[in-house]
Amino acid sequence: MSVKRVFKAQWLLATVMLLGLLVSACTSTPPTTNSGTPGTTTGGGPAFPTTQLALRTPSFGQQEASTVKVLASADPTLILQFSLVPASIKQLFPNATALVTVIEGNAAVSDFDTVIVDAQHMPPNQKFTVFFVELSAKPFGHAEYVGDVITRGDGSAESVFHLITLGAFAADNRAPTVTSTDQTGDASGVQLEHVGMWFDGVKAARQVLNNPNIPGTPFDGGAPGPLHAGPQAMTDGQTQPVI
Repeated sequence: MSVKRVFKAQWLLATVMLLGLLVSACTSTPPTTNSGTPGTTTGGGPAFPTTQLALRTPSFGQQEASTVKVLASADPTLILQFSLVPASIKQLFPNATALVTVIEGNAAVSDFDTVIVDAQHMPPNQKFTVFFVELSAKPFGHAEYVGDVITRGDGSAESVFHLITLGAFAADNRAPTVTSTDQTGDASGVQLEHVGMWFDGVKAARQVLNNPNIPGTPFDGGAPGPLHAGPQAMTDGQTQPVI
């Protein structure tokens, strides 16, 4: 037999073996899932859910504002939404809106909740600060800084924050026994159950609102002076809790 024929026979044999391996790989049995725990593999690693999650619409509490809407969610997560309405900007920006979505953190994974602020038709190209407050209107009471919202040229903006929300409270160690009521009953400190947005700077607020006499407020940590921020721009406007 010539060398050429031997080479051809070897090439054909190698080709047949390669095709056999490819067919075997394509027809092999996929990994089985653990029937006791849908969505996990026998090796204990995560996998996509094999059945549709059951949704529930839980009760947020007995004293929340009527504006709060509780959305259907997978147990044990709680999702709620409510709106913010114009405060100091109402006359010039009557159509300003902000939708706040709160997603309760799963205690098995994280202690933090997620807060999403989606704003529309607000003063364009401005920076606002978001605070949790004791009261939705003056004098506001205790407050906690959350984060910033910066609007685009069309007055829209989105910001996402991760922090304790549904259990937010202010404590004063000079009176450590002070308690207040939240949606779960008696709780520590003073509950921060309202949300507002303030102009980051009083100078910007005076320009946007065309009023050079607007006084400063403490709702920002900038300078100069303690009254660096502008007035409240958006509020939940409720007397009953929204968070």
